[in-house]
Amino acid sequence: MEVKVKLYLVDEEGDKFMGIGVLWILERIETEGSLRKSAAVLGISYSKAYGMIRNLEARLGVPVLVRKKGGAAHDGATLTPFGRSFVELYRAFQTKAKDLVEGPFGEFKSGLAKLLETVDDIEEGSAHVH
Repeated sequence: MEVKVKLYLVDEEGDKFMGIGVLWILERIETEGSLRKSAAVLGISYSKAYGMIRNLEARLGVPVLVRKKGGAAHDGATLTPFGRSFVELYRAFQTKAKDLVEGPFGEFKSGLAKLLETVDDIEEGSAHVH
């Protein structure tokens, strides 16, 4: 048994604007040099990836991408200095937050194991109560 934690940032209306998917896109842009290529590698449409980045930039109020126009492909993108720092900050936050869950999960897992060992006793005890 293991625990899975999904973290994401929401705005004042409760709408998501940053999570692991956006992080993956941003990290991939650094290696691919293109939003279009990053979307393809991640198996999502360009329009979805573009919308996710636009949404992030709108919520933060700061550009995270420098879009390049020109060249043979007429596309390309890199992270702004803010975008790079934001990725590092978010990745560190995500790692620390997930690490914090491990302690309580270990306690839960231990408690559950003990509880499961007593299932027969608990079930027999409840069968006698009418």
